[in-house]
Amino acid sequence: MSDTVLRKDRFHRGAGRWVVLAVVGLFALAMVAPFLLMVINAFKSPADYSGGSPLSVPKQIYTDGLAYFWQRVNFPVKLWNSIWTSALVAVAGTLLSLLNAYAIGVGRIRGRAWIVAVFMIANMLPQEGLIYPLFTMAQKIGLTDNPWSIVIIFTVIQSAFGTYLLSSVLGTFPRALLEAAELDGAGRWQILWRVVYPIVRPTMAVLAIFFFIWTWNEFFIPLVMLTSNDNQTVPIALSSLQGDRMLDVPTLNAGALVSLVPTFLFFLFFQRTLTRGVTAGAVK
Repeated sequence: MSDTVLRKDRFHRGAGRWVVLAVVGLFALAMVAPFLLMVINAFKSPADYSGGSPLSVPKQIYTDGLAYFWQRVNFPVKLWNSIWTSALVAVAGTLLSLLNAYAIGVGRIRGRAWIVAVFMIANMLPQEGLIYPLFTMAQKIGLTDNPWSIVIIFTVIQSAFGTYLLSSVLGTFPRALLEAAELDGAGRWQILWRVVYPIVRPTMAVLAIFFFIWTWNEFFIPLVMLTSNDNQTVPIALSSLQGDRMLDVPTLNAGALVSLVPTFLFFLFFQRTLTRGVTAGAVK
């Protein structure tokens, strides 16, 4: 009787594993399907696309759409603008988040709970409600149509989330460790860079990666703030392919494919850093 029960239990376990694998496979297919659809349509000619369906395989590889997008939007300039603005926002936003969170979480300033609540509310504000005062301030300080306005704006916006996250982490920082550093004669800056920073560095790496990707994908504020063609970013370049009465779907898919490659490579390059940061944050 026990052997029969064990066999049934093994059978159910094996069947359960296959069910889980099937469900995971379906989810993976659903996630990859839009990317595959984009790749298929990126190498179609306009005639091939209009004569068939979005799901049909191209009759021949058509690369003129990629070349047309590259030349029309001056993609190398847009790519460089997105890279350096996103990188600066990632570094400056992460550093500002650390300084703010150190004052709130470790310094124990008065009204700490209210300040954290303000940062949390700031994360919920829609960009449409911020664009008018931001544009007006950019005009007054001479940063209209200047990529540095994007760097400053998104450094502040992203650091609001980073401050909220890091202040929650540093709020539970061991006081005994800080008191031991103070007894050894360490000042506030020494405690920050020699005690606090090494512990929260994995979390900061995760924040920097997210800040880079979020800033890269931003569209509305850069569209309003950057008016000249030489200062615009990759998402704005994609939007320029859409007209009021005409839409070149193969060229649009080709542009989306080219624009996706840098972020995909960035994610692959920092995937191990992201995994380590999430794991370290979970353990600590």
